[in-house]
Amino acid sequence: MLFACLDFQVPLEALKKDVFRLHNAEWLPHVNQKDYQGNWDVLPLRCLAEHKSAHPIMQGFAVQTGDDWVNLPVLEQLPAILQVLSSLQCSIKSTRLMRLHAGAQIKPHRDLGLSIEFGEARLHIPILSNELLEFRINSLLVPMREGELWYLNVDQTHQVLNRGDHERINLVIDCVANDWLKQKIQESSLCVKDYNDNQCLSAI
Repeated sequence: MLFACLDFQVPLEALKKDVFRLHNAEWLPHVNQKDYQGNWDVLPLRCLAEHKSAHPIMQGFAVQTGDDWVNLPVLEQLPAILQVLSSLQCSIKSTRLMRLHAGAQIKPHRDLGLSIEFGEARLHIPILSNELLEFRINSLLVPMREGELWYLNVDQTHQVLNRGDHERINLVIDCVANDWLKQKIQESSLCVKDYNDNQCLSAI
């Protein structure tokens, strides 16, 4: 499965309040600068315990090995995000806010091994978005909207383009694909859209 919208209650307005509290936070430019054009930055919320006191660049890496993941101090200021994380019945690894500025694009790339087939899952919750935001996996448009929880198979080629006039901010959660999460994914419905005409082809 490439992507799926999960049946999950998301406290969108509370999440937006959390994001607005972060106007003075120090967001970091994404380290993989060859993979994007424009401005794409990250605010780490959870990291490996060994990096808790390290430079935020180390805390912002997502694909790392280790079992001891901890909350960073900024997360204590974000009650709605904490609520979401505590509601997920699976082990949470890296968690971060990712901001793609207006006019920016993330080039086609893969995050190898990040799919349920490898026991890992990446979840996205759009908190701030717009109708001109395009997120594609294997050229298929992922119809994500604000306040939805999505599983994305980022082991496949994916890309993002923000054609809108304001930033997109997603809560991005990497977690263990346990039986609970696999069941949520299997029970979900998704709409596959054609790359060219943007028409709904089928529900899988």
